[in-house]
Amino acid sequence: MSRITTISNDSANNEQRDLFEAIQGQLGAVPNFLRVFAHSPAALKAFLGLYHIANHGTLDATTRERIALALAQQNQCEYCLSAHTAIGRKAGLNEAEIEANRAGGSQDAKAAVAVNFARALVEHKGEVTNAELQAMRDAGFSESDIVEVITHVGMNLLTNILGKTSRVDIDFPKVALNQAA
Repeated sequence: MSRITTISNDSANNEQRDLFEAIQGQLGAVPNFLRVFAHSPAALKAFLGLYHIANHGTLDATTRERIALALAQQNQCEYCLSAHTAIGRKAGLNEAEIEANRAGGSQDAKAAVAVNFARALVEHKGEVTNAELQAMRDAGFSESDIVEVITHVGMNLLTNILGKTSRVDIDFPKVALNQAA
């Protein structure tokens, strides 16, 4: 059960309702985590703005989803794992790739470097090594791409924290977390 309530269409104030209508128009639905964000329309607007800008950068949708899957598993956020499994499938990721992402890798060599870098950013709180940065460059990632990976890591940390703190009800096909050995 959610520890922070979701704002329903019926309980939404005018500002929240307008935001929900815009989200509905873009996504076809308003995911529960955005209904939690809506407690603060300013926070929801900030997230939506960053999300919009970040998704119009140079990283392709599959790389962004690979990073989201890896971090959701790493950070043990079942809501985000469930959401990004569904979104990743729509973006073209198959089951084997999703499992590889959750394990911190990828079947695609270049994407594996990005996933590893994203996980290292989280694990070391940004204190990545020169070698980890060089691996990104050697794989063909530009400075812009590196900054975008960092941005996506930040966005995913935000949603992972929101999902875990709120224990928001999962409104995607539920995917169980892999438990640490």
